[in-house]
Amino acid sequence: MNEPSLNLQIDSITELAAAAQQLIDFAANQRIFLFFGDMGAGKTTFIKSLCEALGVTESVTSPTFSIVNEYRGHGHTVYHFDFYRLKSQSEAFDMGYEEYFYSDAYCFIEWPEKIADLLPERYLKISIKAISESAREIIAEHI
Repeated sequence: MNEPSLNLQIDSITELAAAAQQLIDFAANQRIFLFFGDMGAGKTTFIKSLCEALGVTESVTSPTFSIVNEYRGHGHTVYHFDFYRLKSQSEAFDMGYEEYFYSDAYCFIEWPEKIADLLPERYLKISIKAISESAREIIAEHI
């Protein structure tokens, strides 16, 4: 049985790789990761570290304009979503979000509150809070 939550304190960017591996281990079989945090909290930066931990070697960038980027890791497909620019949930319908969310691929979702009614029943909720310019608090919980 998984712990109810995982609390991580990151004091430097050099600690991201270890934190990413801890989160992947904590996630177990969960593939849907929802990232909550203010603009600039470090969601995309942390997702880059998660992708590296999953064996993605290509450049990981924010899909702000494309909405979704696809990456390949060691035996894993990773979809990275940024729903910040969505004007309505119907835009997610139009892109076929269900095919991504229910594909058993890793789905890293920034700004999930923009598609709140479309989210799967079970997911990993990750909250990132800036403590200082370089320090972050990351709390993950299975929902």
